[in-house]
Amino acid sequence: MLSSQRRRRNGGKSFRSKGDLRRWWKELDLVLWGVPVAMVILAGVLIASTQRQADYADWYHHWITAGLGCLVALLLARLPVQRLRPLLIPLYALTVLSLVAVRLIGTSALGAQRWISIAGVNVQPSEFAKLAAILLLAAVLDRHPIERPIDLMRPLAVISVPWTLVFLQPDLGSSLVFGALLVTMLYWADMPWEWVLLLLSPLATALLAGLWPWTLCAWLPLMGLLAYRSLPWKRLAASLTLALQGIVAVTTPWLWLHGLKDYQRERLVLFLDPTKDPLGGGYHLLQSTVGIGSGGLFGTGLLQGQLTKLRFIPEQHTDFIFSALGEETGFIGTILVVTGFALLMGRLLQVAREARTDFESLVVIGVATMVMFQVVVNIFMTIGLGPVTGIPLPFMSYGRSAMVVNFVALGLCLSVARRGHTRLNNW
Repeated sequence: MLSSQRRRRNGGKSFRSKGDLRRWWKELDLVLWGVPVAMVILAGVLIASTQRQADYADWYHHWITAGLGCLVALLLARLPVQRLRPLLIPLYALTVLSLVAVRLIGTSALGAQRWISIAGVNVQPSEFAKLAAILLLAAVLDRHPIERPIDLMRPLAVISVPWTLVFLQPDLGSSLVFGALLVTMLYWADMPWEWVLLLLSPLATALLAGLWPWTLCAWLPLMGLLAYRSLPWKRLAASLTLALQGIVAVTTPWLWLHGLKDYQRERLVLFLDPTKDPLGGGYHLLQSTVGIGSGGLFGTGLLQGQLTKLRFIPEQHTDFIFSALGEETGFIGTILVVTGFALLMGRLLQVAREARTDFESLVVIGVATMVMFQVVVNIFMTIGLGPVTGIPLPFMSYGRSAMVVNFVALGLCLSVARRGHTRLNNW
């Protein structure tokens, strides 16, 4: 977390090159660069494998998009993140307008309206909205620390606008990313953990009301007590907390019937038991787990997976790329990829801790949350530990918008790492 004594807000001079190309090359961060590039290369081969029996073959677009993303990341790595602050509100407004445009002129697929066609290329504004929200939320929390409950209004306003627009597409998976960003960045900005728990409590209440209603007898009084002990105006805070929790508990059945689309309810039900519809909604989960399990310890070999070759798993080149990884590289390959993501997360946490300013630290922790939340949700989805959502696996799933955003975010983190106190030779 950020230290109690706030860091210098405008500290640090912009990076000035002091060496030649060789010196600049040596300063590249091996983890922040190596892990994403290695995954992009591996993913290109896996995507090619999924398209062997298809009428089209555009797997190489994955590498082309990543190459363009690398160039952008290289440029951003030379630019101090602080210089972006005057552009944050315009960038945020532009992404919000693009989300509104999706509702008006967007392209629909699989029951959702998520893309805008620009010069024949489908662009997904929700991906860019994630990064814009991270940057603006970091600036807001840097300038206005959370010292009173009323201070939560600003960050909630920043997140609620893109979250609502993305949820209405509908894109439940991406909307969850915004919630994760808000909670993690608030905690990193030294908001009391009790307030974080209270902020998450309505979601927990809804889940308990739907799955185990009897647990509310203990959960609701616990939240009331927590509000009483951690918030000002103790009795009023406790009363309002209990009232809010009660409203959520009562309205959860209505929200289940009317707040979610049919396919979203189906995904949640089939997550609990995919065998209820093995040839329909549960097909993805069952085939994904079969594919991963068939790889054994060492896998069938790249471009040799039979389930991948015969395209038994729909959308395997995008959301279910991890199943192709499991079949063709086996347990060893999946562990190496998971380890790579763990190293990436560890490095991002180190960069965030050693950043020179609060703003830079919050930007990095926001990027780390965005990437790792998607990693966990995607992998859990493919192995049957989570419901099917439209969340890609960063740097591996086929998708131009997500790839560009991931590398832009990487460039911002590289910039912070270059200017921070962290030494690259430690990694």
